[in-house]
Amino acid sequence: MKYLTRREFMSVLGKGAAAAAVWSAGGPAARAAGGKVGAKRPNVLFIAVDDLRPQLGCYGHKEIISPNIDRLAASGIRLDRAYCQQAICAASRSSLLSGCRPDTTKIYDLSHPLRQMMPDIVSLPQLFRNNGYTTISLGKIYHHRDDDLVGWSEKPDYERGAWKGRGYLAPESIEDIQAAPAKAKAVQGKAAAKGGAAKMGQGPAFEGPDVPDNAYADGIISDNAIARLRKFAAAGEPFFLAVGFYKPHLPFNAPKKYWDMYPTEKIRLPENDKPPTGATRFTLADWGELRQYTGIPKAGPCSEELTRQLIRGYCACVTYTDAMIGRVIDELDRLKLRDNTVIVLWGDHGWKLGEYGCWCKHTNVELDTRAPLILAAPGVKSGQVSTGLCEFVDIYPTLAELCGLEAPKTCEGVSLVGLLTDPSRAWKSAAFSQYPRGNVMGYTMRTDRWRYTRWVGKNFETVAEELYDHRADPGENHNVLAKTDQAVLKTLRSQADAGWQAARPR
Repeated sequence: MKYLTRREFMSVLGKGAAAAAVWSAGGPAARAAGGKVGAKRPNVLFIAVDDLRPQLGCYGHKEIISPNIDRLAASGIRLDRAYCQQAICAASRSSLLSGCRPDTTKIYDLSHPLRQMMPDIVSLPQLFRNNGYTTISLGKIYHHRDDDLVGWSEKPDYERGAWKGRGYLAPESIEDIQAAPAKAKAVQGKAAAKGGAAKMGQGPAFEGPDVPDNAYADGIISDNAIARLRKFAAAGEPFFLAVGFYKPHLPFNAPKKYWDMYPTEKIRLPENDKPPTGATRFTLADWGELRQYTGIPKAGPCSEELTRQLIRGYCACVTYTDAMIGRVIDELDRLKLRDNTVIVLWGDHGWKLGEYGCWCKHTNVELDTRAPLILAAPGVKSGQVSTGLCEFVDIYPTLAELCGLEAPKTCEGVSLVGLLTDPSRAWKSAAFSQYPRGNVMGYTMRTDRWRYTRWVGKNFETVAEELYDHRADPGENHNVLAKTDQAVLKTLRSQADAGWQAARPR
């Protein structure tokens, strides 16, 4: 189906001129912080982490051990309220790397590469390549391994073909996978007798064998990134090095030493393990991504024991990848490249760890749409924190401005350089994300206080609404739409109608 975008909807209602006025009234873009940094064009180290929620030490969560990401945050700025545009890998990454929102890319799922949908877009790596940078992609940057080849100086390196990082090394895991075809055949036979079908399992959801760091993909990626940095240092030419780490994406496979950092008895279960009161039928998903692994119930909740092991595995994977990130940054320092390199680290979206009785992403809730965003750059004061609302579409124009490049007019975000120079200033009035449910699209707006979500049909008719008050309920446990003053609702609905065009820096 074709979703009616906000801009199309406003045009139909004759609101286009009003929206344009709001855009103009938003004020100028973030002021420049010196353009080019130093005498040489700055390098860019672009670090992506799959399924990383902001449950890190630098975000005030000490239960996860993340010393290297914490150290990076201490050397630059932590953007505390950064939101992806859709909580699913391909859509989020395509949006960030194109600078366009999902309603512009038309990518709402895992099936459509950016270049298929927007063949003429100037992507973020392509902008740097067009301006004389060597652009290299290691690991998972785009969801599709051969996407945006024009953006890279060489074909992306996904290492060992394991682009999803799903390698299994534990003997029991391999035995389980080898036995899967026979089990699946029996299950499929039963399903066929009932007129249905069954999917084959793909292995366990976690393992922790006693292996070296580079036995798994993220360790190999860090090795390759270090080798690339050495080549760049020798060449002396500007580079854009994109390093995409797979973990903590499922399966939660990490070397034993990282599992040992998280004793099972110290793992805390989520406090809010029930759906929000007043949740709509669109609010949550059935976490099919996790259910496809062996050992996970095909319906219903996980047991407490399984929940603890899944949380433990996620934590172990975060700490493993944190160590690999530390190796790369240490090498950047050793090569004396740090003083002329912009480093940005981002998680492509959040992830649920049993909250609401759910797992994975695929929703519009805060846990899924909010993700880590850390930036360190020459001239950016260390140890800063900004609580200004920002979005992942803002990363493209920010990197362009920091490196003295002009972002294309197709970019729908705004440079965050104004926040880098003054983290305490008021910024966007709202951040926008979206997620589809069949023929219904959910648009969600996060303001300083509220998360307002409207679920709309293909003609933009309202099907359902949600409202969460983060001042009273930061966990989004209660849909208070029916209890909220009508004047507040009217303002939020009007702001949502104006859409992201109204979400300019204040």
